[in-house]
Amino acid sequence: MWNQLKTALLLGTLTVLLIALGGALGQGYLYGFTAFALLLNFVMYFFSDKLVLAMHRAQPLSERDAPWLHAMVAEIAQSAGLPKPRVYLVPQAQPNAFATGRSPKHAIVAVTSGLLELLDGRELRGVLAHEIGHIKNRDMFVATVAAGIAGAITYLAHALQWGAMFGGGAHDDDDGGRGNVFGALAMAFIAPFAAMLIQLAISRSREHGADATGAALTGDPEGLARALEKLHVGAERIPANVEPATASLFIVNPLSGQGGLMSWFSTHPPPEERIRRLRQMSPHGHRRLQQA
Repeated sequence: MWNQLKTALLLGTLTVLLIALGGALGQGYLYGFTAFALLLNFVMYFFSDKLVLAMHRAQPLSERDAPWLHAMVAEIAQSAGLPKPRVYLVPQAQPNAFATGRSPKHAIVAVTSGLLELLDGRELRGVLAHEIGHIKNRDMFVATVAAGIAGAITYLAHALQWGAMFGGGAHDDDDGGRGNVFGALAMAFIAPFAAMLIQLAISRSREHGADATGAALTGDPEGLARALEKLHVGAERIPANVEPATASLFIVNPLSGQGGLMSWFSTHPPPEERIRRLRQMSPHGHRRLQQA
């Protein structure tokens, strides 16, 4: 119920922002942007997962090509009491993974080629369990919609920014034209930050929840902790061709290596905190922390 409310809130936010962007351009644009907002709401609700997969050039990974991976996903999904998610491969050297889909029946687990090359079986199981944890907790749809909304707002804001700079919207008298231009520019700069705030509102707590659920599904918190250590280093050293709007979907922030302003808007909890919590879940890890 709460996730449905969050989805409705996100879609409502999308509508308000798009209408505001249209209003900033002038009365003539308002109706068109309102209609576009309603259409985009429909697209985001039913096709946001396909949009996210397309943005990352993800392709289905057949059971014939990776039977061991499919067997691992099926085993963890069965432990979670869920249907087996479909498996997709993202052609990225950076080791990472994400889950998407409208519901557990339509769920997808996507892994990068770098992830499969880097992790051993125990660590990979931990990562897959984390992603299936998102599915079990039913938060991957909210995150997928948020990523789609953030991407749509960002692209529209950039389009309006350039349109305003080159005279778009200045079709009334001079004062009205200048007002439209300044309004569009203001919205163009504000909208991407609003999109980032949408993501920050939902991302951090969901990662801790998926870590805990994944560790419980495998009974091996240490496996996921070791995977997170490797993935964090990989994300810092290997750049990824990922839109900031979709960064919150991944198990570790794919843009963590960029530093600077991007680090201020991290969509993930600090990796050290996640690893510490996981190792506290293990009796052996708890004793090791006490001795340190």
